[in-house]
Amino acid sequence: MNETADRRPLTQRLADPRPALILGTSAWAIAMVVVIVTGDRWSDALPTCIAGVVVGFLGYGLFALQRRAARRGSRGAQQGLLQ
Repeated sequence: MNETADRRPLTQRLADPRPALILGTSAWAIAMVVVIVTGDRWSDALPTCIAGVVVGFLGYGLFALQRRAARRGSRGAQQGLLQ
């Protein structure tokens, strides 16, 4: 039995990674602002918040590169990113 033949494709709303990237990066940015405003009390968490924001921007950059390659028709591009 082939499992991929039995699965229906995800709807466009569920397959789009942009909401998760934007919400996750925004949450880390808000946490970073809270850590900066509270001062020394949560200062140990600041590097973690900065790393979360940086990883979010890197993830969105990778998504944008893959989408650009898919629009260009590159053979190695990820499938399903076009709208």
